[in-house]
Amino acid sequence: MTVIFKIVAFLEGISYLLLLFIATPIKHFKEDPTYVKMLGMPHGLLFVLYIILAFLIKSEQKWTKKEFWRVLVASVIPFGTFVAVKKYVKG
Repeated sequence: MTVIFKIVAFLEGISYLLLLFIATPIKHFKEDPTYVKMLGMPHGLLFVLYIILAFLIKSEQKWTKKEFWRVLVASVIPFGTFVAVKKYVKG
């Protein structure tokens, strides 16, 4: 389950960065929402899956409440999921 979490965290982080730094600027500066529409749904699904998997591996990872909340908050901070996996995921 930990390996799946790591993969989802990586994909969620990449999709978030693409959405924030490529799709959104294109939407606003070129007035073309195509990329936001293409990336929005996959990112949303990966975000939800990241949260669900975090709950599922919480006891396996023996996270304290503080660590668990940091892992959850990392999902809304650019580059956060990469840091969370490196710092809090064992195995």
